[in-house]
Amino acid sequence: MGLLDNLGKSLLGGQQANGPDILTEGLNAVGGYGGVLAMLQNSGLGDRVESWLSANASNLPVSPDEIKAALGGQQLQQLASQFGIPLDQVAGALAQHLPAAIDKASPDGVLKA
Repeated sequence: MGLLDNLGKSLLGGQQANGPDILTEGLNAVGGYGGVLAMLQNSGLGDRVESWLSANASNLPVSPDEIKAALGGQQLQQLASQFGIPLDQVAGALAQHLPAAIDKASPDGVLKA
């Protein structure tokens, strides 16, 4: 299993059998789940964030370009370093897996992580 597979599992909220949760640790460098969600909301993506937090709505998608615009280069660089993946893959990985991870971390509409 490759590093991106491990990151994908972590982004979906799965603990690694032999280590800590890569997503939680990585996102701590940029303010954790709350910090990332605040950046997304401040970038006009509040409807997406609300759909991920809502127990009664489908998760709206977010694009890699929207992730890049919301987080900015410095935060993406920090995440690439934390996750150990190339910078050009961070936004795509987050766009693909962050909605489900947030949804899982907020089963009652309140973020638990």
